[in-house]
Amino acid sequence: MTDTQKTPGADNADHGDGGDAFVSAFQAAGADYLFCSSGSEWAPVWESLARRHRDGLPCPRYLDLTHETVAVGMATGYGLVRRRPQGVLLHAAPGLLQGSMAVHGAMLAGVPMVVASSESTTYGDGPGQDPGGQWYRNLSIVGGPHGIAQPFTKWSNEAAGVHTLPTMITRAAELSWRAPAGPAYLNIPLEILLEEWDGREAKPVVPPGSTHSSPEEADSVAQLIREARNPVIVTETSGREAGGFEALVAFAEAWHIPVVEPDSAVCGNFPRTHPLHAGSDIGPWMDEADLILLVNCRAPFYPPSRRPSKARIVVIDEVPQRPHVVYQVLFADAYLEGNVANTLRQLAKRAKDLDETAVAERRTAQEARSDAERTAVTTAETKAEQHQTEGIDPVLLAATLRELLDGRDGIVVDETITHSRIVKRHLRTDVPDSYFYVQGGLGQGIAVALGVKLAARERPVVLTIGDGAFTYNPVIPSYDASKAYELPLLIVVFNNRVYKSMNLNHRRFYPEGAAAETGEWLGTDLRRLPRLAAFAEPFGMHTETVDVPDALAPALERALKAVSEGTTAVVDVLVTR
Repeated sequence: MTDTQKTPGADNADHGDGGDAFVSAFQAAGADYLFCSSGSEWAPVWESLARRHRDGLPCPRYLDLTHETVAVGMATGYGLVRRRPQGVLLHAAPGLLQGSMAVHGAMLAGVPMVVASSESTTYGDGPGQDPGGQWYRNLSIVGGPHGIAQPFTKWSNEAAGVHTLPTMITRAAELSWRAPAGPAYLNIPLEILLEEWDGREAKPVVPPGSTHSSPEEADSVAQLIREARNPVIVTETSGREAGGFEALVAFAEAWHIPVVEPDSAVCGNFPRTHPLHAGSDIGPWMDEADLILLVNCRAPFYPPSRRPSKARIVVIDEVPQRPHVVYQVLFADAYLEGNVANTLRQLAKRAKDLDETAVAERRTAQEARSDAERTAVTTAETKAEQHQTEGIDPVLLAATLRELLDGRDGIVVDETITHSRIVKRHLRTDVPDSYFYVQGGLGQGIAVALGVKLAARERPVVLTIGDGAFTYNPVIPSYDASKAYELPLLIVVFNNRVYKSMNLNHRRFYPEGAAAETGEWLGTDLRRLPRLAAFAEPFGMHTETVDVPDALAPALERALKAVSEGTTAVVDVLVTR
C-alpha cells in the first residue's frame, strides 16, 4: 500500500513533516479541493502547500473560508455534483462543533468528504515545538474530537502517528466514498503534523467497485412487476447516484410505471415535466397500488406505521437500511441490493411479455393524473398572476423563476421550508443535477449553493431560501467566499416576514390556546429585521427588494444578468404567505 519515495517539496531537508504527509495523502485521495476554516493547527499544511506552489508541484486547490459552515457546506455542494470525497479542515473541537450541523447535513445528503481537525497530545510538556497554550486552556475536549464526531459521521478516528497518517487519510476517503456515502472524520494531533515524516506516500485512491444483485433476484422482481396491474415507483435520492436519473427514466418508461417524488426527496430524480411523473403525494397510492417500488427511498411512509393496504413492497437500494437513521420502516417484501443505476438498467431490459391490457389501463390513468396536474399548475399560476394586493404570491415567484431559467441549464438549491412544495411543483426541473434540497438543518444554503457553483461554473446556480433560513446562514462569510473565489449566485429570498412553519405548529397544537385568544405568537415574528438584500451591498453585489408583481420579472432579469457578468445578486421578494 505504500512506497518509499520522498515527499516532493521538502525544503532543504531529507524528510518533510506531517503537513507534507497530509497534502500528499489528499493528493492521492483525488481531492480537488481543501475547504479550510482556519485554525492554528494547520500551519504545517499551509507550509507544505506554499512549497508545492513555489516549486510547481501538484496538490489540491486550497480555499480560505471564514466560517465552518461555509467550509463544510461548500464541500457538500461540490460533492453533490462531483460525487468524490474532498478535504475539509476545521479547528480543533470548537471548530468541529461549529461545523457539526453541516457535517450532519452531508451525512443525510450522502456526500463523501474527509473532515479533519486537531487536538494536542503534549500540551507543551513534550519534546519538539511548543503547540501553544491555547490547547491546554481552551481547545481540548475529553475523549478527543473524534469522540464527539462519531454520532454525525460515517467513521471517526484518530491518527496515531505521522507514518500512518497518509494511509489513514486515504482510508477515510475510501470509507466515505462507499455506500452509504457520507463524511468521515480524522483527528490529527498538531504534534503529528509537526513531526518529521519519512516520505512514504499513500497509494492513489481509485473509485469504488460496484455491487450487483444476482440475475435470479432481478428476474424475480421483474416477474412481480409483470404481474402487477397498478405499480408505482417512489424515490427520494435515485438522482444522487451517478447515472441514476437517466436509469430511472429508462426503467419507468420500459414498464410504463408512474413515479412519485415525496416531499422528502432531496434532489431531482425524475423529470417533473415527464408524463409519468405522479407528483409528490404517495397518499393516493396507499390503498390503490398493488406493488410499490422504493428506489433509494429511506423514509417513504409517515407515520412509519402507515402501511399500504395491499401492495407488495420491493426495495431497490445499495444500502436499504441506513445505519445513521434512528428509526426506519420500509415494510419490504423483497430487496434488490447493489448499484441502483445498474439495477434499474437490468430491470428495464427485462420489460418483456407485458400485459398490454394492464399497461393500457395504467397509462390511461396516469395520463388523466398528468393532465389534472398540468391544469392545477396552470390554474394556480393564473390565480397568482391575477393577485393584486400588496406583496407577491410565492407561486408567481416560482413560476417567474422557471420562465427565467428556461433553456439556461440552471441548478436550483432550495432552502425554503413552507415554500418548498411550491418551488418543486412550479420550477419543474427536468434534467439531472438540476435541483438539490439542503439537508440537516437551516443555515447552510448559501454555502451549499457556492459549492455547487464551484463544481459547475458554467451553469447558473439559483438559491431559493426563506427569510428565516437566510438569517440562520453565516451571510458575511458566505458573501466573502462568493467574491473571493468568483462564485456568483442568484439568491432569491421568499420573505414572508415570519417563521411560518413554527407558527403553523403552534396553531396546530393549540388551536384554541392562549396565543390564539390574545394574538401573542412568540418565536415567529421577523418583521423587525432590516432589508435582507442590504447585507450584500458592502460586497458590491447586485441587490433588489421587490414587493409588487409588476416589478418581479424585471428585477429577476436584472439580477440574472448581473450573475452572468460575474456578480452575486440578492433579490428579496416580499411574498404574501
